Amino acid sequence: MRSNPLRDPGDRRLPRVPEPCALVVFGVTGDLARKKLLPAIYDLANRGLLPADFVLLGFARRDWEDGDFESLAKKAAKEHARTDWNEEVWARLSGDIKFVAGSFDDDAAFDTLATTLDELRQSHGIKGNAAFYLSVPPSMFPVVLKQMERTKMADNATSGGWRRVVVEKPFGHDLPSAKALNALVDEVFTAKDVFRIDHYLGKETVQNLMALRFANQLFEPVWNANYVDSVQITMAEDVGIAGRAGFYDVTGAARDVLQNHLLQLLALTAMEEPVEFTADAIRTEKLKVLRAIRLPSDTGAYAIRGQYQQGWLAGERVVAYRAEKDIPEDSKTESYAAVRLGIDTRRWAGVPFYLRTGKRLPRRVTEIAVLFKKAPHLPFSHTDTEELGHNQLVIRVQPDEGVTLKFGSKVPGSMMEVRDVAMDFLYGEAFTESSPEAYERLILDVMLGDATLFPRNEEVEASWRVIDPLEEFWAGQEPEAYRAGEWGPKAADEMLARDGRSWRRP
Repeated sequence: MRSNPLRDPGDRRLPRVPEPCALVVFGVTGDLARKKLLPAIYDLANRGLLPADFVLLGFARRDWEDGDFESLAKKAAKEHARTDWNEEVWARLSGDIKFVAGSFDDDAAFDTLATTLDELRQSHGIKGNAAFYLSVPPSMFPVVLKQMERTKMADNATSGGWRRVVVEKPFGHDLPSAKALNALVDEVFTAKDVFRIDHYLGKETVQNLMALRFANQLFEPVWNANYVDSVQITMAEDVGIAGRAGFYDVTGAARDVLQNHLLQLLALTAMEEPVEFTADAIRTEKLKVLRAIRLPSDTGAYAIRGQYQQGWLAGERVVAYRAEKDIPEDSKTESYAAVRLGIDTRRWAGVPFYLRTGKRLPRRVTEIAVLFKKAPHLPFSHTDTEELGHNQLVIRVQPDEGVTLKFGSKVPGSMMEVRDVAMDFLYGEAFTESSPEAYERLILDVMLGDATLFPRNEEVEASWRVIDPLEEFWAGQEPEAYRAGEWGPKAADEMLARDGRSWRRP
């Protein structure tokens, strides 16, 4: 496709719009598709970011026609879309919604899907371009991939355009399974056409972390072991397992969140400045960090797992993890995990990174807190600074997206008293346009072929090299108990107290 000679590629005022293409969603009737993917497609259409020649093609085990799928998509978009509803936008989009019925092991259904894509090349002008979104259980990945290999739907040369695949987490359940999955995906699709999605990397505040560090001279000179005391990365959820017993009880908090979301946030926090803002340059720096992670020598003291008991949350009584529907009464799966990690690089030598995640905690919050060392000499008396803590830079990923800087200030009055104050930057107040939902950005990037925000297979494998030894150590152990509505088990507080520190309360 010829580029517009009147457009400057460096001009950011005009949005990036993909080439004509189809988006094929497998498992399109599931929760992820209904609550995230379909609304994101509508939001992209509403913002004028979809190509004029675009098709949304659903595949699921339902006896539906195109109209049935269009009704489901409209209901999902109306209920969960971020942008205002516009009937004209939907009318344009609804004419480009198609459906193919079948199960993942049904050869005839996949043959029909391949034929449908070929027909859409002419009828809708998609030029052979298609992205396949695997919104299916991980156990189904190999089945679907083999079907696409058999029908040559994954082949760029056969299609006459580009073919890309989006793989949802978890990427395997340990290092060997991750390697096997990576090998299979890269065998069916070319490596550059594989997009492993971690929706946290699509959040504006996560991307702002790079802007905060590398576009400002203010922070980068103190972003190292000379000034930083410790880093805390927290992902807390107030909900339970929400009907996901089958998945969650064999996965647990460490595999579900620690292996991907939190280690990716750690990598972005600790990485060196990339030589350029490209996918390869950023991935290279992240990979260096993941490979430099050092596990605690005393795993029992610095790797804690917990499981919530019955308690009170937001004024309501909630049941224990083992009392949740379809959870075995003797389950040893953790709903909470906390670990202290080190990073063996010159920048971060000696700085502990504390990571924690859990369900049924007091509130939903994800944040990165960089705690700086205390001033080496305070000319004030001890009583003047009793309420003075560490200077902190806190990047809030959700739900109140923004940045907080904490520092000491004198309290007004005749006495010298110094205590912490905060300066807040809130996305919702600083910008007139609301932040796009993570899946909007990531789906758009897949169609554009921009892999900047997607982990590559080496990152996935490096993350499993961190998690596998922890899982091996925890195997068969009884998780520590904590009440629903508390910030985790006491052992997690003792972990930091052992180092003379305490968890930051979000």
